[in-house]
Amino acid sequence: MDGTARRRIWGWFFFDWASQPYNTLLITFIFAPYVTEVLGDGSAAQTAWATGIALAGIVIAVLAPVLGALADTGGNRLRWIQGFSVLYVVGSGMLWYAEPADFDLWRTLFFFAIGLVGMEFATIFTNAMLPDLGPRRDIGRLSGNGWAFGYLGGLVSLVIMLVFLAESGDTDTTFVGLDPAFGLDPAAREGTRAVGPLTALWYAVFMVPFFLWVRDPRAAPAPPGAVRRALAELGTTVRRLPATPSLFAYLASSMFYRDALNGMYAFGGIYAAGVLGWSVVDTGVFGILAIVSGALFAWLGGKADARFGPKPVIVTSILALTGVAVSIVLVSRESLFLVPLPEGSAAPDIAFYVFGATIGAAGGALQSASRTMMVRQARAERMTEAFGLYALAGKATSFLAPALIALATWASGSQQVGVSPLILLFAVGLLLLVWVKPDGDRAA
Repeated sequence: MDGTARRRIWGWFFFDWASQPYNTLLITFIFAPYVTEVLGDGSAAQTAWATGIALAGIVIAVLAPVLGALADTGGNRLRWIQGFSVLYVVGSGMLWYAEPADFDLWRTLFFFAIGLVGMEFATIFTNAMLPDLGPRRDIGRLSGNGWAFGYLGGLVSLVIMLVFLAESGDTDTTFVGLDPAFGLDPAAREGTRAVGPLTALWYAVFMVPFFLWVRDPRAAPAPPGAVRRALAELGTTVRRLPATPSLFAYLASSMFYRDALNGMYAFGGIYAAGVLGWSVVDTGVFGILAIVSGALFAWLGGKADARFGPKPVIVTSILALTGVAVSIVLVSRESLFLVPLPEGSAAPDIAFYVFGATIGAAGGALQSASRTMMVRQARAERMTEAFGLYALAGKATSFLAPALIALATWASGSQQVGVSPLILLFAVGLLLLVWVKPDGDRAA
């Protein structure tokens, strides 16, 4: 492999490194628990968070396949990534203004959704570049290495937050006893709120290698009538999906299991804060464990993918995550798997740390293998469109997990009961994999 190809691969890896803090810091381990603290009601926070993510998911679901088709028809994918990167930076940076004394929930959710939309759309176009990075036999390994590198970026950013910025529990210092850096005011939770600007700055800095080293081999100016042609070809692709049963089944399967996994990521921090009473820093330590296991198993999953193919990796990961989803419902401060606990027992905390490690491990391997499977199912000449459909599959029902969690939490008044719909979503995704061929419809 020559130096140019190697730099291109590393540049592509840097997108995962740059974008991961949105998932790690904002969606799961720092900002979501902070919102729970500010609202003072775990069930209310879980319901509001679910609503915001669901609304962003609807926007992504509607536009993702159209944008993918347009890029394949004659658009420069790097230009699209640049545009959506602006949304990422603006949306995350504006979360600084989520002040506890003047907290506006809907304004906060609006900017959170803006950044989330930017991240998801940029991901569509970078994922579509995966098959151009090397020969088919290397795709699984490259995908796994990229996820692992991204997890490490999330880990480093989380450690920075815990050590230098985020206030710990009821104290005015960070996890290691330091005052928040840069003279930030702990009374106004400026250290914790700095997670927004940090996420924005992290992305802006670490996308530089991506834009310097990655070149789009399909870059071209959009020809006249490109939008009309893209929509027509997308319509044809969608109509033909039943004639490609393996692709159809895979999109449907991933629609459910990725929705469940995203729900687990999105509500893990809020759940731990509300049910177990964890602080932002407690949740952050939980996140470190999950990220380390995620990085390790994304890398190992990439190796297993290269040897056995992505389907066995996907099935094993879903089974592990289903087990965690069942277990989470059965853990609280008062009981563990229906066994009553004495007051002050550390057993629920230990159990949740184990769940976090399992979620990280299985989730990392699952996401890496899933995009490899999409490469195997899709037509090479319509790869961005395929990943647009993949994003649609991931977002068409992305409102479903948050909406079901919001509904179940509201109806029961219990965060434990509220997350139980994840079990059903994983089960449906696993069942649909029965009709998915490891090498797609071309193997038929």
